[in-house]
Amino acid sequence: MYIFYELTFALSLALSILYVLIWNKHYDINISAIFILIPIANIGYLFSSIAVNANEATIANKIIYLGGCFLTFFITMSVWNLCNIKVNRYLRFLLFALSTFMYILVLTIGYRDYYYKDFYLDESTGQFVKVYGIGHSFFIVLVLAYMIIGVTTIVYTLFKKKQASKIVTILLFIPELLAFVGYFGNTLFGRKIDVMPLTYVLAQIVYLLIVRRMALYNTSEMVVESMVRTGDTGFINIDFKNHYLGSNETAQNIVPGLKELRVDDSIYKVEELKKNLNHWIDHFNNNENKTNIYIPEELKNTENERMYAININYLHDGFRKRGYQIFLKDDTDNQKYIKLLDAYNDELETEVEKQTNHIVEMHDNLIMSMAMMVESRDNSTGGHIRRTSEGVRILIDEIKKGDDLDLSDEFCKCIIKAAPMHDIGKIAVDDVILRKPGRFNDEEFEKMKIHSAEGARIVHEILKDTDDEAFKKIAENVAHFHHERWDGSGYPDKLKGEEIPLEARIMAIADVYDALVSKRVYKESMSFEEADRIIMEGMGTQFDAKLKPYYIKAKPRFEAYYSAQDI
Repeated sequence: MYIFYELTFALSLALSILYVLIWNKHYDINISAIFILIPIANIGYLFSSIAVNANEATIANKIIYLGGCFLTFFITMSVWNLCNIKVNRYLRFLLFALSTFMYILVLTIGYRDYYYKDFYLDESTGQFVKVYGIGHSFFIVLVLAYMIIGVTTIVYTLFKKKQASKIVTILLFIPELLAFVGYFGNTLFGRKIDVMPLTYVLAQIVYLLIVRRMALYNTSEMVVESMVRTGDTGFINIDFKNHYLGSNETAQNIVPGLKELRVDDSIYKVEELKKNLNHWIDHFNNNENKTNIYIPEELKNTENERMYAININYLHDGFRKRGYQIFLKDDTDNQKYIKLLDAYNDELETEVEKQTNHIVEMHDNLIMSMAMMVESRDNSTGGHIRRTSEGVRILIDEIKKGDDLDLSDEFCKCIIKAAPMHDIGKIAVDDVILRKPGRFNDEEFEKMKIHSAEGARIVHEILKDTDDEAFKKIAENVAHFHHERWDGSGYPDKLKGEEIPLEARIMAIADVYDALVSKRVYKESMSFEEADRIIMEGMGTQFDAKLKPYYIKAKPRFEAYYSAQDI
């Protein structure tokens, strides 16, 4: 008997170590709790098998029941999460409280008769005898309730919810079945050996299969949603076996058949894609770089006379390639432009200039759109991007009129263009913090501070392939250092004085001025006089004092501009 329990503990520990090695931040926290609790419970069974007196057996049982009382809770929570079932937090708290209360009853073993009325070693058989109390009856009811909830959720998801993976949902049923066998198998098949440790190990194997599959769907979630949710770019994710993994709303509008697919269905069910998919993927696989391809005019929508180009990339899970990402880009204007060139060669130079300007404008609009999409997540800064960008423009106008700071036209153009990107790092801040209807506490503010460094990283990634090195550097500096202070007490790097790039010092004035005169969820707007007093007091401590005369000259334009705004 001892060897069986020793082996099941060793296996459960090895599987938990394997889970730690493959873990990533997208894994369900409830599954992580399961992998922690199972080895603990199994070592309890091992201790129980070698106990030589009732006191040792009591301690072992209390360890075993850590799994018995809490594993059913975490299994049920994982079923709800993986089946995309939203559960009220008070219900989660109630269920956790019930499991905790159950374990408190277990802890009374040896002191009270709530769970075991009696627990002793039968010397004639060498077996420990348990006389159950009312607490054990409550435990059985609780376990059955969890199992009924879990199975009901799984059946409902299989037949009613298309946005949950059928494969994962079916796999979730197996731990429920194993739990039933583990808890009630001894009653049905005798008690020569407890099968629960073995069912725990089997459940771990199933959960490893589940998290491996879920990694595919989490990869889809890592697409920069702000770039593809709105606008004219759609994406479709498929695995190497052409199973559908997900798409965004734009793609579903371009290819309506996607709306009828459920996760894990074959993509070939969609007629608009069936005739083209193999050609696209062959084109991609025959491409030498195999990082990105462009196939023009491959997909047409005759209803609105739009044409779409196809871009394909590998779908990565860490360093592994797990499938393909197909991007659908509205290419109508480009196609019309090509046809226009064919028909009017004599107007080529004029048309090229026009389209070049259009591309630059689109690039600028993309930057502004991305910044505003990030801003839309923050319920306290509506219009902040637009207003601070105008504030930077006003300050730059005044600086250019002076002689002290010799700014190049390129610098001025770049900082005005980069201003909308200064808060783009807020995309990395949790919605719970970003959308909090009030002031941040210290812990929340520390988490909020990451947006500056994250903003610089995101800007770097977005612009890393641009040829405009000056703009890229200024945009990164604006995002990274606009919260630094002249006296060195700012963040994220506590730069001091002229260590702070000039573009960030200019951005800081426009940013703080807007924050002061704008209404936020945690404060009313300040008067221009009060805001001006605070800005002036900050010259030489928070702000660069060399910018003071330019701010003073810009103040009437600031007040005129903000007076015309609905803030």
